Amino acid sequence: MLKKLAIPSLLLAIVSLGFTINHSDLADDWGFFGHKRINRLSIFTLPPSLFGFYKKNVEYITEHAVDPDKRRYATVHEGVRHYIDLDHWGEYPYDNVPRTFSDAVRKYLKLSHISPAGDTTQMDLIYSQDKPDLLEVKYRRKTFNISQFQFDKFYKTKIFNNQAYYEGPWTFPVSELQNNWKMDFQVPEGSLHFEDGFSEYGILPYNMLDYQNKLTAAFVAMNPESILRISADFGHYIGDAHVPLHTTSNYNGQLTNQLGIHAFWESRIPELLADKQWDFFVGQADYIEEPASYFWDIVLASNRLVDSVLSVEKRLSNEFPEDSQFCQDLRNGNPVRTQCADYTAAFDEAMGGMVEDRMCASILSIGSCWYTAWVDAGRPDLSELYLEGATQVEELEIEPSVTPFRAHEN
Repeated sequence: MLKKLAIPSLLLAIVSLGFTINHSDLADDWGFFGHKRINRLSIFTLPPSLFGFYKKNVEYITEHAVDPDKRRYATVHEGVRHYIDLDHWGEYPYDNVPRTFSDAVRKYLKLSHISPAGDTTQMDLIYSQDKPDLLEVKYRRKTFNISQFQFDKFYKTKIFNNQAYYEGPWTFPVSELQNNWKMDFQVPEGSLHFEDGFSEYGILPYNMLDYQNKLTAAFVAMNPESILRISADFGHYIGDAHVPLHTTSNYNGQLTNQLGIHAFWESRIPELLADKQWDFFVGQADYIEEPASYFWDIVLASNRLVDSVLSVEKRLSNEFPEDSQFCQDLRNGNPVRTQCADYTAAFDEAMGGMVEDRMCASILSIGSCWYTAWVDAGRPDLSELYLEGATQVEELEIEPSVTPFRAHEN
């Protein structure tokens, strides 16, 4: 639930007039235009008590909007933070997906037995409503029970804590777990191997909640470096959540012979139309009463638009002359093949302005999340808080050997 802020519209208009946006500093990065623009415009939604701090650091917030994408190849854990393949788990509203990250990872843990000789046997963990105190485990043709309480204790201490989670997969000797779990069946000697079977399909809504809490903590600590870094990153993830193709396994049309539709929707349309046709005066930031539900509402709303995005593009590609769909354009002085301007405008119109709507929703959402973190931190006074040299863009060291779970568009 959202609660409206009381900010006079006149004040917001005056602030906007005195704060111009230079398109030239956004145009050089292919695919990054939208993220930078969204972060920058989110500042306009803030009340005066927050606006001053963010305005002083506007270049940092703008340039660092793309840092999460730069990190995708620096750590294997980054890519999954940008999306969630909801359709992998069934159908809308995906009630079989737990709304808390810990429960989701626990529910979809993969378990296998490894014998001393190295032979691996898949085991199934089954949660039964008929036996809430017990967890059923299938091993070959046998089914046995373990204590839910003991398994939860093991899971929270050995697997899902801040340190251990990023060290998975996890392997333990059978002898170590046999007695602790109070198993009613003797598992053959060897080891039990656990793998996260959930995260590879995306953790976007959980990641946004994590960043909401991180930003609140940064405001409490009055740490300008952390506030700005987290705010910029947070804005990127919120922007991703508003993109329908960040919520489906068919994220780039690869399953429907529509390769490239992701960048077409998320990058090409905004680059051609945002400055010329769109109105980004989205109003005032709101206080978010229940962030966890709010983030899930965002990704569910995006997911409801997936079929429309795909079907409209498919129809249009069949109706438009093939030689009018792609044109040569210059990017940093180099020719590139991309969607023609008329074809792009037709796609945007056929979707009923969906991209503009989602971009505007992103702007308001980011401002609301920043504002909520500040309120939850006790509304600290930021008037004297400023990060010197904050406009320098972070350079990340990339290890080419590190790859994300899947290819990822901006």
